[in-house]
Amino acid sequence: MTAVTDEDHTGRAEHPEGGVCEDLPGGDGAAKAESGEGVRDGRPSREADVREKGGHARVEDGGTSRRADSASAWDDGLIARRATEENAGSEHVAVVETRVLSAQPTVPLTYDRPLRSRLDALRELVGLSRTRLDGRTLAEAGRVLDEAAARRRLSGQHTVVAIAGATGSGKSQLFNALAGVPISETGVRRPTTATPIACSWSDGAASLIERLGIPPRLRRRPLQNPETEAQLRGLVLVDLPDHDSAAVQHREQVDRVLALVDAVIWVVDPEKYADAVLHERYLRPMAGHAEVMFVVLNQTDRLPGEATHQVLDDLRRLLDEDGIALGEYGDPGATVLALSALTGDGVGELREALGQFVAERGAPARRISADLDAAAAELRPLYAARRRTGLSEEARDEFSARLADAVGASAAGEAAERAWLRNANRACGTPWLRLWRWYRDRSEPTTGRLPLRTQADEEIAARQRVEQAVRTLADRASTGLPAPWAQGVREAAVRGSHGLPEALDELAVRAGLPPGRPPRPGWWPLAVLAQVSMTILQIVGGLWLLGQIVGVMAPNLGVPVLLMATGIIGGPIVEWSCRMAARGPARRYGTDAERRLREAAAGCGRARVLDPVAAELLRYREVREQYGRVTGAGAVPR
Repeated sequence: MTAVTDEDHTGRAEHPEGGVCEDLPGGDGAAKAESGEGVRDGRPSREADVREKGGHARVEDGGTSRRADSASAWDDGLIARRATEENAGSEHVAVVETRVLSAQPTVPLTYDRPLRSRLDALRELVGLSRTRLDGRTLAEAGRVLDEAAARRRLSGQHTVVAIAGATGSGKSQLFNALAGVPISETGVRRPTTATPIACSWSDGAASLIERLGIPPRLRRRPLQNPETEAQLRGLVLVDLPDHDSAAVQHREQVDRVLALVDAVIWVVDPEKYADAVLHERYLRPMAGHAEVMFVVLNQTDRLPGEATHQVLDDLRRLLDEDGIALGEYGDPGATVLALSALTGDGVGELREALGQFVAERGAPARRISADLDAAAAELRPLYAARRRTGLSEEARDEFSARLADAVGASAAGEAAERAWLRNANRACGTPWLRLWRWYRDRSEPTTGRLPLRTQADEEIAARQRVEQAVRTLADRASTGLPAPWAQGVREAAVRGSHGLPEALDELAVRAGLPPGRPPRPGWWPLAVLAQVSMTILQIVGGLWLLGQIVGVMAPNLGVPVLLMATGIIGGPIVEWSCRMAARGPARRYGTDAERRLREAAAGCGRARVLDPVAAELLRYREVREQYGRVTGAGAVPR
């Protein structure tokens, strides 16, 4: 093969760094000019009108005029140029240019249903978490979603594989060996590879390479070989700069491209295969990407005898310590090979493994799935609770009871019961006993009594009880939750506690004792009539005796004494009977008053505190379920 420059209008280009390759913009067919059509006696025919798919060329006598449809610099077609120079300048140079546009449309990548479900769950998870997590925490998850969406719009018939390695590992040499032509510069000067170089074995990969930020001048085609092209059809190979380069921009390019490719070939050499930078910065963090990873031990020609197997075994041990699953005995994992890019020993095995890997067309989806796993592992502390979470019925009842105590529900019930009994005593008690009690209350001095607490003291004590109840509830509800969601629960409880004591006071007024006297049962009129009768008997008996004393009535002590005794004894008996009968209704009346106040306090606490806290817990359960879908487990331990 003869390499000429672009100034000769040929279809080959000399790489600016010394490599020679077929720098043909896309397409894998050959131009008719290369096969000899439209050429007579080894020279292009002047009347030849060569037409290919989507392109054409025109040859004129005395010079060359070329017309070509505008197309992409990579995958829109294949330009085959061939120049024939006759008689050292005595003849005109005839140039035939043929452009063949790719007729096959690009088939976008498709994800299977489980992966789509996981991506949808991650999207929902990010949306539900924006109020609790900052943008930096969700940045990796957002990047995975963006990259998955971007990769899905691109070709699903191609697999982008990057070759990465340290300085002097021979990755560019391996890149050239796979391409069959020296594309990437190799040599002693370090760093040798300054920018990523792409090589594609088939058309339709322009958008994928543009996504990597590789300009058209660094896009190559491998040596035309039907067997190799069939074996590696769909492969896009990218040679990266050294990941341990002294140039910071080189390392940045490596990190950027590694986040975008579908798979990676790590090239190590016998001297640096245990390099800490490689293992700690790249291999260990990418342990979950083992299924889209090749680890190649290069330069085995430098190892004597059985040293290759020993170094390869030690490399497998290091990979196992990094947590990288090895694809051995049919298990999914990283492919580990040993070869020599210089001698070609083992390159065929790598080419065969790459061909099978690309033919499966599952690397892009596996890469996205691995990125999902990595993002989910990073977010796990923010969604996986350390213990069972939520509010139990016991905690809810205790909170309601604390609010009821703060509002004085028990005291209100006792006051209602006493009021009912006092009303009963007024209705059914003897007039003489009520008169005595009235006199005693009027004549008893006020000094010496225990001072009652002021209303301000009662309000302060009630407020403290309410605050304590809210803090206890928030602590119980947030126990075991991840920090952001525990903070959300506590904030919801604190927001609800604002104005809660005042609301409880208003409820106590509305739901307390009704104005007026307590209701009376149906037997009270009979009891009042009996007490009035006993009082009348006492009065009649007394007047009768008084009439006998003054001589108005005939002496007869038996009847008036009997009447007076009946009234005196019957009155207290009626009062005691009514008091015994009134205990049950009074207790029920007090219980009803306490129940109404407790229900009112519980309703107020539920609306202001329990419901917002429950809403936060429900949101956490929703994000936890979405996180379970992201991980593919369906549920997260609570």
